[in-house]
Amino acid sequence: MSDATKVAAAFELASEQYQALGVDVQAALQRLAEISISVHCWQGDDVAGFEGDAGSLGDGLAVTGNYPGRARTADELRGDLELAYSLIPGKHRLNLHAIYGEFNGPVDRDEIDVEHFQGWIDWTGDRGIKLDFNPSYFSHPKASDGFTLAHRDAGIRQFWIDHGIACRKIAAAMGAAQSNACVNNFWVPDGFKDTPASRKAPRERLAASLDAIFAEDLPRDQTLDAVECKLFGIGSESYVVGSHEFYMGYAISRDKVLCLDAGHFHPTEVISDKISSALMYVPELLLHVSRGVRWDSDHVVTYNDELQAIMQEIVRGDYLSRVHIGLDFFDASINRVAAWAIGTRNALKALLAALLEPTETLQQLERDGDLTARLALMEEQKTMPLGAVWDHYCESMGVPVGAEWLEKVRQYETAVTSRRSQESVAG
Repeated sequence: MSDATKVAAAFELASEQYQALGVDVQAALQRLAEISISVHCWQGDDVAGFEGDAGSLGDGLAVTGNYPGRARTADELRGDLELAYSLIPGKHRLNLHAIYGEFNGPVDRDEIDVEHFQGWIDWTGDRGIKLDFNPSYFSHPKASDGFTLAHRDAGIRQFWIDHGIACRKIAAAMGAAQSNACVNNFWVPDGFKDTPASRKAPRERLAASLDAIFAEDLPRDQTLDAVECKLFGIGSESYVVGSHEFYMGYAISRDKVLCLDAGHFHPTEVISDKISSALMYVPELLLHVSRGVRWDSDHVVTYNDELQAIMQEIVRGDYLSRVHIGLDFFDASINRVAAWAIGTRNALKALLAALLEPTETLQQLERDGDLTARLALMEEQKTMPLGAVWDHYCESMGVPVGAEWLEKVRQYETAVTSRRSQESVAG
């Protein structure tokens, strides 16, 4: 029996088991095929970007590991992404940071323009990939003391305000070019290592700076402004200006998208529990799906309980049209393309598992007060043949089944990425 025949036979049996629970497998697969994950570019080069000697990473960020083959140019990064997308079922987005423009010479953050991202717009447009964007409030001399938009110096604040305004215009141009709104996410690392004397003043400055950035109304069908909170960072262990409460209030009062990052809360907190609460009051959510280990360490997404809970909340609450799912991890200790494939495939697998739940049955049991049956059915669901449906989906989408994708990554590493450490970059 061929591998394709085995996959088909397993899928047929799995479909029958799900059908017995009232689950339409084909409908679930159709919904999954319509969902696009925003794949983050910064996994491919350890958040270095293409500005040259703009500065060290820092500012609350750290990438560990020295696995060979980091992308050093936009063309190298695009080549790595081409392979990653070929290993992931479905059509997915690309999330760019502002430091990934193609700069022919020194260009400071307040001077970036659409022209510096035209190569990305053309590349994604040719492939039907939609773009998302992020201002980069880190790795810059004017962020060296840990403050940007909340800085006490009005001149430095204005520099970063101008950066934010420029990024909104770039995001709007991306959205117009792709006829689909570009989500533009604002994460600001500002904070203190030790206890502040005033928590109030920096937050007032941050709110005023954001208001100045968002003063111009841009078409929502071109760009959506998102704001991202954080509990603490390296060098801001005691106080982060943009806390969850700050941005929750800001998003509600300014009608912005709220971004929840899975690694930006206390280790005992989970964002899955926040989704339904936040969507009571904000129009849309952006999720940065990550995996913190003891702290906001941005490990590659694995198929763990919280990942499954996040996707269950989105599906059970019927929030797919109001939640933008993006990834945010960077691991330099393993093959970087493999990290993309592992994390994105896991996110999609968890989404599929959520779509294959007998959601209406579970919620009807809850409404009826039959909590015994609800728990029993939830537990039975855990051993349903998800893998057989996932393998069929991958095959139907023309991507490798099971761990077959790993061999393609190894071949690419031998032919391409392993040679980068021995080569110099021209220019």
